[in-house]
Amino acid sequence: MDPFDRKIIAELRKNARITMTDLAGKVGLSKTPCINRVKKLEDSGHILGYTAIVDPVKQGVGHIAYVQVTLSDTTSKALNKFNAAVCRLPEITQCHMMAAGFDYLLKVRTKDINDYRHILGEKISNLPGVSHTSTFVVMEAVKDIGQH
Repeated sequence: MDPFDRKIIAELRKNARITMTDLAGKVGLSKTPCINRVKKLEDSGHILGYTAIVDPVKQGVGHIAYVQVTLSDTTSKALNKFNAAVCRLPEITQCHMMAAGFDYLLKVRTKDINDYRHILGEKISNLPGVSHTSTFVVMEAVKDIGQH
């Protein structure tokens, strides 16, 4: 990647719906080389895709909780089962395996604390291998994806 590629990515992160003509102007290229670079960035996996950023509050999932999860078994088979199960739960918007005193950190979005309590008790606690969870409730999202 060179400075033009980095500028292209920075501009697309701000506005993925920008026209190629406008993008080319912002990064200092003509339209055709800009299009070719964007295509190359997509083909090489630097740009994974494009998506709409929606307001979670308006979508009815404004409550955020982070959950530390400790598993009873951390063999590859157990981790794979847990990973697959987590991916099936839409309330879990992020899942990270950690090098810490616990195994995973989950970001969970729900309607409210009562909805979260249900998700924790009925879904998260029943994921394969879960032996312990600790919850941290967000009081205010100061910076999140899509905010500048």
